[in-house]
Amino acid sequence: MAKALRVLTQMMGWACLAIGLSHVALGNAAIPGAGSAGATIDSWGRFMGAIFAGYGLAWLWAARQRPIPASAVRRLAAIFLLGGVGRLLSLAVHGWPQWFQIALTVLEIGLPPVFFWLADAEERTSGIDREGAPAAR
Repeated sequence: MAKALRVLTQMMGWACLAIGLSHVALGNAAIPGAGSAGATIDSWGRFMGAIFAGYGLAWLWAARQRPIPASAVRRLAAIFLLGGVGRLLSLAVHGWPQWFQIALTVLEIGLPPVFFWLADAEERTSGIDREGAPAAR
């Protein structure tokens, strides 16, 4: 379980870092269907790209710890899940987005439970409690 958690955490970190940096570099061109959205959306998208790159670095930090801090993984996964909930709210208010955004929504809703499960398994086997302290024996 620890190896699966480490690999998935690293993959998540690198993917978020790459996506975030691509949004910083490409602006509106990085968002399907937003090429003509204008300067305000371009500015917002590049800023959010930088934030997402930082989010990716947080995942990579977690992946480098021994053992991986389950509490950090849970928090990072919860943020990802919140993003998926935001997409669902958008779908309810504005209707169906471009197909790629739907695929991202599925990942953002489906992947966090996997991280929660793996973090719980890692916590049980590492002897570290939810707050990062040695578990009482």
